[in-house]
Amino acid sequence: MNNNLLVTKRSGEREPIDLDKIHKVITWAAKGLKNVSVSQVEIKAHIQFYDGIKTSEIHETLIKSAADLISTDSPDYQYLAARLAIFHLRKRAYNQFEPPALFDHVSKMVEMQKYDHHLLEDYTQSEFEQMDSYLDHWRDMNFSYAAVKQLEGKYLVQNRVTGEVYESAQFLYILVAACLFANYPKETRMDYIKRFYDAVSTFKLSLPTPIMSGVRTPTRQFSSCVLIETGDSLDSINATASAIVKYVSQRAGIGVNAGRIRALGSPIRGGEAFHTGCIPFYKYFQTAVKSCSQGGVRGGAATLFYPLWHLEVESLLVLKNNRGVEENRVRHLDYGVQFNKLMYQRLIKDENITLFSPSDVPGLYDAFFADQEKFEELYVKYEQDDSIRKKTLRAIDLFSLFMQERASTGRIYLQNVDHCNTHSPFDPKVAPVRQSNLCLEIALPTKPLEQVDDENGEIALCTLSAFNLGAIENLDEFEELSELAVRALDSLLDYQDYPVPAAYNATMGRRTLGVGVINCAYYLAKNGVKYSDGSANGLIHRTFEAMQYYLLKASNELAKEKGACPKFNETTYSQGIMPIDSYKKDLDAICNEPLQYDWDSLRASIKEHGLRNSTLSALMPSETSSQISNATNGIEPPRGHISIKSSKDGVLKQVVPEYERLKEQYELLWDIPSNDGYLQLVAIMQKFIDQTISANTNYDPSKYDGGKVPMKLLLKDLLTAYKLGVKTMYYHNTRDGNKDESTQAVKRAESKPLAQEAVVEEDDDCAGGACKI
Repeated sequence: MNNNLLVTKRSGEREPIDLDKIHKVITWAAKGLKNVSVSQVEIKAHIQFYDGIKTSEIHETLIKSAADLISTDSPDYQYLAARLAIFHLRKRAYNQFEPPALFDHVSKMVEMQKYDHHLLEDYTQSEFEQMDSYLDHWRDMNFSYAAVKQLEGKYLVQNRVTGEVYESAQFLYILVAACLFANYPKETRMDYIKRFYDAVSTFKLSLPTPIMSGVRTPTRQFSSCVLIETGDSLDSINATASAIVKYVSQRAGIGVNAGRIRALGSPIRGGEAFHTGCIPFYKYFQTAVKSCSQGGVRGGAATLFYPLWHLEVESLLVLKNNRGVEENRVRHLDYGVQFNKLMYQRLIKDENITLFSPSDVPGLYDAFFADQEKFEELYVKYEQDDSIRKKTLRAIDLFSLFMQERASTGRIYLQNVDHCNTHSPFDPKVAPVRQSNLCLEIALPTKPLEQVDDENGEIALCTLSAFNLGAIENLDEFEELSELAVRALDSLLDYQDYPVPAAYNATMGRRTLGVGVINCAYYLAKNGVKYSDGSANGLIHRTFEAMQYYLLKASNELAKEKGACPKFNETTYSQGIMPIDSYKKDLDAICNEPLQYDWDSLRASIKEHGLRNSTLSALMPSETSSQISNATNGIEPPRGHISIKSSKDGVLKQVVPEYERLKEQYELLWDIPSNDGYLQLVAIMQKFIDQTISANTNYDPSKYDGGKVPMKLLLKDLLTAYKLGVKTMYYHNTRDGNKDESTQAVKRAESKPLAQEAVVEEDDDCAGGACKI
């Protein structure tokens, strides 16, 4: 190595490279880590140095050299690389390694208009000094490399044009806490800030992207999920598009219910013209979704919902298909197709499904969600009415088309609308659930907008966070964490802005929250149980019972203090109906674990005092936020012991928690023989979760004759999920045959299923009546 190389400092001054200084920094970063070699990082970096190299480039070269060495043999390189990255990040943010005093930092950032000015109005200097005493900046050193790069890329306040970063992670965590508890009484708020800061900075609680990137800044919209329903009029469709633009621009993922739009050829204006059908309006919504880049944090995205019995369903199911032309495809949206018991019964009995335009069958669309008996009565009546335009298909053909498109794109989702309403915190007679959201874990009431400022419409918002199951040692820890999560998220509802009146009114009326989990795979591994064989069923039952019990208890306690949400009377909770009362009883055959908590006392307290929040739980994908906590993704089994994800900074490698101790205990995705065990676990979770779950199905074609997954199997999994009470199905993942799963992960964009072509074998045998639902 040539020690005569010159380095260019940040000031522009040039001086000889100081290899001793570099050695000291790497040695500092390696302290306490196992199986890492300082000299190996040095050698790897040295060969990339050149005369005149900038100090910042030296840092980046060291970081990348350490990151390249991350492997299952030496997982601690992910912490070595992370510490080097933290060192570099702090130098960029503060021009020194030690962060400044919190009050000085906040004052400077408010002056630069990077932080919200209310921070200096709500808190005194002495309170900031007290918060400073809570801070443990060494917690930065517990991040993995992937986490630091995600923080840099998405969460830390920065200038996205110049790349300047203005803060490090502990300031992010304490200031989120300060913002969320600002309106609490002065005698209690500092205690809540400390407890919340400790929970999030030690990864016991995980926060979603909108909160981590937005709270403390002048931007004030932090709900992760926005559900918008369109009516069938031009005014309503325009109002929906306008609301989509407003919420996409503020980082929200969108669910659009477009099921009311009438079918192609329907008469309009008394027969003066024919309706153009759904596809032109779906294209309109797609344009609205893609109109904003969401401030560089993430791209606009939406899932659009419609019923299986819509007259245009054959054209709608193929909208993502790579075949066809632009005119008959809308490929940049995802789709959620809506089913109910009658549709499945027609499949099982090998009968027909009749397709209608919602505009031609009065009352049918509303009954589809609100009243299953009435839906069946009307459906059969309209089938027999020869004056109504309709089309009839074999149920097996329609289901097979759905499954073919789901398999070939991975992104045609499923919503069982009856389960979403019969096992729901909302009374379907007054507040039916008619759609889900972008990731299929939210189930909330909506009403179509008739105009942009329509106060009678209802746009549903849901604000998320997650418990890190890997950090839970005792189920009663959920009590403290539930109190913190519920209080913080409930405060957020009052703290944020609402660009559309229908969203404000709905949120203030229902105060919906969705707390989920991350790190489930690690939780199962460290408890010595598996996804596939039923061994985890009891543990998951006990865990999710505790979680929902304590979330409800926290919301009930908050209702005693601040009052129940105004529309509490529209919930089934107000009638004393709990999730443990309305779940699908077929589940008892696979898990008969007894209840562990005093639900009757909680039920009585909820009936008396109400709940502050209509919903408390939802299991979301948490793809990026789980990386921050060095956790496995949501409830999913990992694809490999190292996950590899692409980002704008290149490839990020992350090793599963406690790999060396637990590597034999982890059950990897493609080693799981079928979806049965996973679907059982999802159903057990759904027994307690009051919204729904981002649940995936996974298939390896190489396990089947001719490399084709039998249609019979796909339909069996669909029926199994329905029978056990699963509300929604998210991605359909197909293994593409490449043995190096890591390479494939690099090729796909984050939070998308593996790329796939149709690998489904047509099979007609499911309709034999063997599956009872």
